[in-house]
Amino acid sequence: MSDVNRSASDGYPAGSQPPPAVKSADTAPSAYSRNLPHLQRRQATLFVTFATRKRWVLPEDVRAEVLAHCLHDNGERLLMHAAVIMPDHVHLLFSPLANAVGEPFTLATIMSGIKGTSAHTVNRALGRKGSVWEEESFDRLLRSDQSIRQKAEYICANPVRAGLVSHEDEWPWLWREWVEGPHEIG
Repeated sequence: MSDVNRSASDGYPAGSQPPPAVKSADTAPSAYSRNLPHLQRRQATLFVTFATRKRWVLPEDVRAEVLAHCLHDNGERLLMHAAVIMPDHVHLLFSPLANAVGEPFTLATIMSGIKGTSAHTVNRALGRKGSVWEEESFDRLLRSDQSIRQKAEYICANPVRAGLVSHEDEWPWLWREWVEGPHEIG
């Protein structure tokens, strides 16, 4: 959404509402909306996709840094199941963990950390300024009958389906908890 449609007084896109008030900024509301609705519930696994601004292709030399940022809070704010850095978008499959008061970290907090810090790193490494990521992310809650491993294998096969490699193990910007380890950066 363009800046023309934003309300300067509240900082939220026209027609949307801020997240509902919760105990702390890091705790999870069940839903909030910006341009797209974002749902979250306790003990749920989320599949999140976010794209580069205007589908700009990330140079290969910064993709490892983006992957490192995606894994930075693994074991602290989230339990990452799989992460794939594609040329112009990122797929993540994770379960939010609980904070000190037992509330799950919010999707907004997790994504802000990943997208914000990775954007600074990418811009600094490339000597550029401006947006790296589209403002919105696309997220889905996994249904209770969906297998985390099956969904993870599906997103990890994206480089193969895109014709970028012949086998997912050849893609250097991919991380799977069952291969690379639960808290290790691959």
